[in-house]
Amino acid sequence: MIDVDKAIATSVKTGKVVFGANEAKRSVRAGKARLVVVSSNNPPEIREDLEYYGKASTIPVVTYKGNSFDLGRICGKRFPVSTLTVKEPGDSEIMKLVEQYQESQEGVEEKVKEL
Repeated sequence: MIDVDKAIATSVKTGKVVFGANEAKRSVRAGKARLVVVSSNNPPEIREDLEYYGKASTIPVVTYKGNSFDLGRICGKRFPVSTLTVKEPGDSEIMKLVEQYQESQEGVEEKVKEL
């Protein structure tokens, strides 16, 4: 099992990432993002916007289990990080994590359709 926190930290250290909701929206609209990570305490309207743009451009938007302070700490920052956009994962295995997440979501959707 891949550790999410370690994958995010490695991606920040070795890959190309940008912080902030506005940068995430820009990157997703331009198709330059590979993944968007949103903190759990991010305002719903921002999360909904990012999910909408993500679906339109097939870029996964994942909600981090912790709040923005936790995400900032994982990224090695001394400030809260509400949104993290991965442009290049570097040495991180975060994209494998996204694939596992998407497969589990597809399994849930299939079970709901069966009901």
